[in-house]
Amino acid sequence: MGIMDGNPKKEPMHYGEIIGVWAFIGANNGLISGYEAFVNHAGDDELIKLLEEAVKIMKAENKALEQILKDNGIAPPPSLPGRPKAKAEEIPVGARFSDPEISAAVSINVGQGLVSCSQVMGQCLREDIAMMFGKYIAERAMFGLKLLRLNKEKGWIVPPPLHNE
Repeated sequence: MGIMDGNPKKEPMHYGEIIGVWAFIGANNGLISGYEAFVNHAGDDELIKLLEEAVKIMKAENKALEQILKDNGIAPPPSLPGRPKAKAEEIPVGARFSDPEISAAVSINVGQGLVSCSQVMGQCLREDIAMMFGKYIAERAMFGLKLLRLNKEKGWIVPPPLHNE
């Protein structure tokens, strides 16, 4: 039997898996902080709910991934302090992110997250880690669909030139 036989949780992580997981947690930490700030700026209740859902998803991902790193003797990246709550009305209009700006930024992040997940998944030798990132891809795709529908309903999408025959 080789070192990569048997229970994947007992297999060592290779350097690519380590840096992929570590960087993913770090990126999630930054997005969590940013989305908590966006909640303070947002005025649309549906957008606020989606932002809060995204934060919840990323925190759960981080918890599971941090445990994998700890189980393998690797310190996870530091998390950022939580954001205090504020009311959007208290933020001056010129300094406040608008709902379409917030939604556009989150939409971009969803696409980037899909690429990041597939990159880590593609370099994994450990099936358990690859499956986790496969689950994260599915979560992001479903979240992205909710966000796309919201963008369409609110008229926040700026479509590229459309081809009409």
